[in-house]
Formats: sequence, structure tokens, C-alpha cells
Amino acid sequence: MNKKNTGNQDEQEKARKLSEDEQKRLEAFEQLSEGMVREGYRRVELTVSIRKANWFAVLLLIPLFVVGFGLFFLRHHQITEGFHAYSFFIAMAVYLILVVVHELIHGLSWSIFAEHHWKDIAFGFMTQYLTPYCSCRVPLSKGQYIFGALMPLVILGILPMIAGILSGSILTLFAGIIMADAAAGDILIVWNLLRYRSDAKQIVYMDHPTQAGGVVFER
Repeated sequence: MNKKNTGNQDEQEKARKLSEDEQKRLEAFEQLSEGMVREGYRRVELTVSIRKANWFAVLLLIPLFVVGFGLFFLRHHQITEGFHAYSFFIAMAVYLILVVVHELIHGLSWSIFAEHHWKDIAFGFMTQYLTPYCSCRVPLSKGQYIFGALMPLVILGILPMIAGILSGSILTLFAGIIMADAAAGDILIVWNLLRYRSDAKQIVYMDHPTQAGGVVFER
């Protein structure tokens, strides 16, 4: 067999209407895939369902809050910052900005290793799921792919959580928790990649152009 489907099983999600740019990227990817299969590679899907990622984000939020606020109160014992009526609207505006920054960090991280750097990075938006995404058009090593996938979690999530706990800023901690939770899909993608085992001598890692996650070509 030249194709193994272990990825996203949501047929409705995979059949979503694509934009013109997405369709072009998908066609280019499928041509590349067909060429690699002719060369003896097997294609292994490691994509992730957006619905599954969203449910995981809901579950992940609980331990993030417990750990984050637990460590905060162990260190500071009380909240000294005040909340105002407009705090919610400010938080929503900041969140929307950081969601865009999240995708830019993916792109910048992968562009370091891509052959043509920023030119090999593409962005899109899944309107049905209100989900922006970033995709790398060229092959990456396993380490490079994981690096780019997890950098938004580290920069926008983990580091602000640590900073908030150390500084006593509950707002910084809260922002870190929310952005760490926003990386739930990235965590699932990396988990799929890490748990996949192969005895193949040659392995190529590709980011899927229109779905969350990647595709492995091996022989």
C-alpha cells in the first residue's frame, strides 16, 4: 500500500469548500504527493480534526487554570490587580490580535528552515470553524516541524504564564493560559507526530496545505 490513513476521519470537515488559494495549494501538494508515491514512498496522514482539537482545548483549559492559578496563589496568596468594566473588551481585542500573532510565529519559525524562507509559508482561514491557520509548502525534518508547531505555545502561552506567576500579574497569567489553550491543536499535532513509529530508512515530513497537521512520506 502506498497510502495509510491514520489522520483526520471527519469527512465533512475534509470536504469543506476551499478558497481559490487553498485549492491551488492542495493541487500542488497532491501533484507532489503523487510524484513521491511513484518514487516508492508511502503516504501516511497525520492530520487532526478541528472538532477534536476544539474539544481538547475545552478539556485542556481546566488543568491550565488549576496549575496556573494554583502556583500564582502559592506565591502571592492574593490578587492585587483590579478588573474594570472594559477589561473584558480589552481582553477580547488582545486575544484576536494574539491569534494572528500565533499564526505569524508558526510562519516565522518554519521559514527559518524552508528553502525559500517566507515565500514557502502560506496562511488561510477556515471560515466554517472560524480558525486561521499557517502552512509550510516544503518538506521539513521532524525536529523542524515540531519546533515551528510549538513555538506559539512557548512564546504566547508558557512564557507569559511564568511571567505572570513570578511578577504577580494576574492579567499576564490569564493571557498566557488562554494562549496556551489556543495551542491545543498544535499539541495534538505534535503528539500524533511523536507517537508515530516507523522503520523506514527515508522519511519526509510535510505540512498539509488545507488541514490541521501533517503528512509523512516514507520508504
